[in-house]
Parts: sequence; structure tokens; C-alpha cells
Amino acid sequence: MTRTPSPRHALRRSGSAERGSISAWAVVSTLALILCAGLAVDLGGQVHTLQRAHDLAQQAARAGGQALSAAHAQRGDVLAVDVVAAKAEANRYLDAAGVTGTVTVTNGNEVTVTVTDTYDTILLGIIGITHLDATADATARTVRTLGGTEQ
Repeated sequence: MTRTPSPRHALRRSGSAERGSISAWAVVSTLALILCAGLAVDLGGQVHTLQRAHDLAQQAARAGGQALSAAHAQRGDVLAVDVVAAKAEANRYLDAAGVTGTVTVTNGNEVTVTVTDTYDTILLGIIGITHLDATADATARTVRTLGGTEQ
């Protein structure tokens, strides 16, 4: 009495050559989709970090621009920024925000702040890109107005 193999065994034997195979197209397509998703997520994150850096630069420049020279203000002269106090105020603001930056005072009434921040990537780390830099700068100018007209 010969035993006939069950249909389940017959399928297993005949399909064994196909077991575990994957097409090259599927692999390449999957990798391309992961790369596209990584670009979308991580570049979007970098844009957000850049916007935050710009906002922090603006706020730090405003904080520095409010540090006026008392001698000029008391005499009613043209407003001038106290350079040391302006840099200290702007740097204090940047430290509180947890970012690094540089502060410069020019023309006696302009405070320029450059902020440097870093976005740590989520998906692009797979291909070796672990962080993206974001740098922004802003300038605040101190002016005196009378009736809406700059003096």
C-alpha cells in the first residue's frame, strides 16, 4: 500500500524554491520611501528649528536693545545702547532658551543677535545624517519717537 502525499505536503514541496524570496524592486522601493519619509520628517523639523532660532534671535535682540545708556537718556540726547548691558541681557535670554549665539552692537543703537541651534534627526540617522544645523539672525534698533515720528 503506497501512501499518497497529502495536498498540503505537495504544496510545501513544490513551493519551497520560492520561499523567502523578495524582488529587488520591492527592496529599492521600500528604501526610497523610507528616505523620502526621512527627508519630509527631518527637513520639516529643521525648518521648525530654524523658525525657533529666528524667533529667539528677535527676542534676544529686543531684550538687548532695551539696555539703554543712562547718561544719554537723562540728557535727552539720541538714545544709545549700553553695549555691555545689551550683550549681557541678550546672552541671558539666549542662555535661558538653551541656545548659543553671538551679540554685536553697532552704531550705538543696533543690537544684532545670531543664534545657532541644532536639530537631531529622527530618520536620516539611518544614512549617517545625525543632526542638521539652523542659524538665524535678527537686529533690533532703538529709536526715539515723538508723535509717531522718529527723532
